[in-house]
Amino acid sequence: MTYVLFRHRDIPDIDQLDVYLQHGGFEAFKKVVTTMKPEEVVEEVFKSGLRGRGGAGFPTGLKWRFIDKNNWPHYVVANADESEPGTFKDREIMERNPFQFYEGMMICAYAVGANAAYNYLRGEFWPLVPTLDAKLAELEKAGFLGDKLFGTDFSLRLYNHFGAGAYICGEETALLESLEGKRGQPRLRPPFPPSFGLYGKPTIVNNVETLTNVPMILAKGADWYKTIGTEKSPGPKIFSLSGHVNKPGNYELPLGTSFRELIYEHGGGISGGRKIKAIMPAGASSAIIVADDKALDTAMDYESVPNVGSMLGSASVIVIDDSVSMDWLVKKTLHFFKHESCGKCTPCREGTFWMSHLIDRIEAGGEGYEQVKLLYDVARNIEGKCLCALGEFSIQAVVTGIDRFPHDWTAKTTPEKVADPMVLA
Repeated sequence: MTYVLFRHRDIPDIDQLDVYLQHGGFEAFKKVVTTMKPEEVVEEVFKSGLRGRGGAGFPTGLKWRFIDKNNWPHYVVANADESEPGTFKDREIMERNPFQFYEGMMICAYAVGANAAYNYLRGEFWPLVPTLDAKLAELEKAGFLGDKLFGTDFSLRLYNHFGAGAYICGEETALLESLEGKRGQPRLRPPFPPSFGLYGKPTIVNNVETLTNVPMILAKGADWYKTIGTEKSPGPKIFSLSGHVNKPGNYELPLGTSFRELIYEHGGGISGGRKIKAIMPAGASSAIIVADDKALDTAMDYESVPNVGSMLGSASVIVIDDSVSMDWLVKKTLHFFKHESCGKCTPCREGTFWMSHLIDRIEAGGEGYEQVKLLYDVARNIEGKCLCALGEFSIQAVVTGIDRFPHDWTAKTTPEKVADPMVLA
């Protein structure tokens, strides 16, 4: 296939500015700045059907429409705080195809009337910053950043900023708090960033992969873009495949590709010749689905994955084989969320602590099934009560791991205390 986002796989040196320019680089940006009105750019992106690739799948053009035009200045922020266990797509874009990503940021800035844009990288990405800063210096020297670009009144500066390694800063309002120099904790919403964002001003926050789509949409048109993917979920998607597969890695495929095709045709099947047991379609934050024929034949798009009881999210597909017991998997996810809870809201702060404590007791063995019931009850009492999505994410593996794989839990409890699994229904 011809890559749209991972163009470095077709053009190995596209991370060099001269090579990127030879292959149409920044032509879309120059076109929009010199020949299009900002609202025309927004409408083209809206028409393309591009949806946010960071997890929520919100229509990108619609988000851009929401920018408050009565409050200035405006800002654009790229969310490169890629911290979800199982997700590793954005780093490859920034390392291997950075100019297309930056061009997407620049087009977005023009479309929403921003003269400053920030790329917020997770703290562990600090080795990338010197290279990315050098790329921005090249762009300014070449006349793609700075004042009065292409002889117009539009001026733009881009900045790289890296955080301190907090998963919570992937939540857009916590990211903005961190960018302002405050503790990275979510804000109460509404108001939302398009009306009250960075420094209290209208701000568009988009994921790295989302922005990397934008130059191709403006270069080739929304109608071309909609020929890829499905009607309601158009375009390509990067699937980060990991777990018990022979060929883990990033795969750029059309939205609507089935789990079966990703795992068996591209991922080379299950490692060691074992049987597939379960799938986490969106990394640690997603509900675990039983990997039966219905699930494997499900299209990976924003409409279809919920039909099998999970979500597409960032499409960080973790494959689990039949050697894994769900209590072990739940333990791993709970320890992560306990560590990453920011502590601002009580249900998440206390709930993740107690769930982690309970799963440790269950894993140690010798406990009755009532401990599993208690773990389940704690998870259900967190549901719908948290300030942001982290608390909701923390319970997904717990609830679905117990509901859908009850026999994995009875093996960890004392036989004389085993309850009927139906009590959890």
